[in-house]
Amino acid sequence: MSINQDNYQLPIRREVEQLKPSATLVINERSKALIAEGRAIYKLGFGQSPFPVPKVVVEALRQNAGEKDYLPVRGLKRTREAIAARYSKLYQIGCEAGDVMLGPGSKELIFLFQMAFDGTLLLPSPCWVSYEPQAELVGKKPVFVATKAENNWCLQAEELEQACAQAGDAPKYLILNYPNNPTGSTFSISELQGLAAVCRRHQVIVIADEIYGELTYGRAHHSLATYYPEGTIISTGLSKWAGAGGWRFGAFIFPKEMRQMLDVMAAIASETFSAVSAPVQYAAITAYEPSDSVRDYLSAAKSILEAVGSYVYERLTKINVRLNPPQGGFYLFPDFGYYREALARKGITSSEALCRDLLEEAGIAMLPGSEFARPAGELNARLCYVDFDGALLLKKVLEEGEQPDAVFVERFCPKIRGAMDAFVGYLL
Repeated sequence: MSINQDNYQLPIRREVEQLKPSATLVINERSKALIAEGRAIYKLGFGQSPFPVPKVVVEALRQNAGEKDYLPVRGLKRTREAIAARYSKLYQIGCEAGDVMLGPGSKELIFLFQMAFDGTLLLPSPCWVSYEPQAELVGKKPVFVATKAENNWCLQAEELEQACAQAGDAPKYLILNYPNNPTGSTFSISELQGLAAVCRRHQVIVIADEIYGELTYGRAHHSLATYYPEGTIISTGLSKWAGAGGWRFGAFIFPKEMRQMLDVMAAIASETFSAVSAPVQYAAITAYEPSDSVRDYLSAAKSILEAVGSYVYERLTKINVRLNPPQGGFYLFPDFGYYREALARKGITSSEALCRDLLEEAGIAMLPGSEFARPAGELNARLCYVDFDGALLLKKVLEEGEQPDAVFVERFCPKIRGAMDAFVGYLL
């Protein structure tokens, strides 16, 4: 029997059939397509580190390229030991190799957790684009918790308390991402302590997505795990601070109280991805073990990102775009509400329409706030300030002694400067 392809429809699950491609990947592909057509595009839509992977880590990958065997599902013990030692020292959490699980990106590990945990997802808004679709793929509907710009978009204890009451008696888990994608904001110690108290009272399990934790500006990053160790899983990886997004390497650090969840996720992993790439796991040891070269690389990268983020913040606030100053990562969340009436006269009344017009008229690629669980009528968007030559800027700082500041950005980040000029031309 042959299938009539004109009429045949595959029986695809409804949750999967309705799934859209990740907005962050779509904007990257769209930007590349427009550039290939000869358009001048400012790529402020895709959150990929602009910096090369540290040279010593690349060399470690080269030396281990011949490693071809399947490694343990939970990950190479030496790699997990290096991660445990690093984060135990940073956050005083006393973890060891047995508390760590590796995956092909922290994104995959978060999905495995959502598949395994039988409970209600609490999700602060705005939030990263993939948390909600992942939940829907496993049959969950998140309870969104609205945050406020005046609090730097950081979830407050009283807001979490109300959400816990709304969710009822069912088991609950919270995905808390900071420094945050899309806002660039992070938490104070007092805010983390307040959230820890609420989570402990309601027995909320937390995935602390701290993938940008190593990129906190001007102060040390603090983990919720320090204040709520029994209920917090730290999610991290190499994609952001080490520029190794394409290597697909992530890690979960579990409290000992959640060893059962680690075991369950490892069982799922054994039936799905089996193990993380062996050469990458060996190279990651070098990334996580203390070294002067990695420390200097990270210090320079943070100083550059802080200078670029501050430059963008200053340029936009001067033209009445409302946004919070950057605190970490490489994102800002500008609000264009000051121009609402002028934009409405052009037929622009949503963040999606605004971003579409900015791309077509000014060549500025950003993602609308509606992709990050904000109401469509809010005129906000995620801006990634990474459209610059990271290798060049690292050389300027590490080898030539340049100090990142506004003048530095003007000289060595022409795309960033051009994007800000394009905003001025579009809005004024």
